[in-house]
Amino acid sequence: MNKQQWTIILAFIFVLIVSVFAVINVRPVQVDYLFGTAEWPLILVIIGSVLMGGLIVAFAGIFQIVKLKRELKALKAERAAAATVPAASSKKADKDVQKKSNVTPLKEQTASFDRKEK
Repeated sequence: MNKQQWTIILAFIFVLIVSVFAVINVRPVQVDYLFGTAEWPLILVIIGSVLMGGLIVAFAGIFQIVKLKRELKALKAERAAAATVPAASSKKADKDVQKKSNVTPLKEQTASFDRKEK
């Protein structure tokens, strides 16, 4: 089973549990609003709360997906721009990266250990 199938199965189980819980709790309860109070069946309060939570999670997920798509698009554009750069400027870019990261090419590095042979 793949991840999507497990997600659907777990979502179905969650909906089933919430539904049973909501059906068991049907008595009216007092709900306090900022501007007043009202009596609602507890089943509606439970289902409304679950739906509001689901919407909040969905909007957060959509926001994250949009953010990642923008980042992917920017990285693809950067890669496409880098692919069109001539090889001579690529060598210059490598030297700039080496200066910024304090990395020296392998052939310029000195050995940091001495090997003793018997």
